[in-house]
Amino acid sequence: MLLIECPYCGPRNETEYHYGGEAHVPYPEDPFQLTDQQWAEYLFYRSNPKGLIAERWVHSAGCRRWFNAVRDTVTYEIKTVYRVGDPRPSLDDHPAQTTTSTTSSTSTTGTSSTTPIGGTS
Repeated sequence: MLLIECPYCGPRNETEYHYGGEAHVPYPEDPFQLTDQQWAEYLFYRSNPKGLIAERWVHSAGCRRWFNAVRDTVTYEIKTVYRVGDPRPSLDDHPAQTTTSTTSSTSTTGTSSTTPIGGTS
C-alpha cells in the first residue's frame, strides 16, 4: 500500500486519495474550433511514459484539496508532491527510468500525445 504525502495534511494512506490524471495538460484555447479527432486527443491521449510523470491527486477523505505528485510509473514511488499552482519541479532533479516517447503533435491544442489512457499504441 502506498503512503502518499498530502502537501496540506502530511502523509496518509493511499485509500484516502483519488487519482485525477496527468497534471499540466493545458485546456484548448478555443475548444469549439477543434475537430472531433483533436477533441478526442485532448480528452483521452496522455504521455504514458515509463518513468516519471506529473499527476493530479485529490485528498478526498481528508482536506479534499487537489495537489500534484511526481510518480515513477515503474516502481509506483512518489518522488515529490507540490500544490496546484506551484511550478512543476524539474523531472531531471529526480533519477528516472528510461522513458519512451513517440509523439504526434496536435498544434491546435498545443499538446503532444502518444497513447490513449488504458490503451496501447
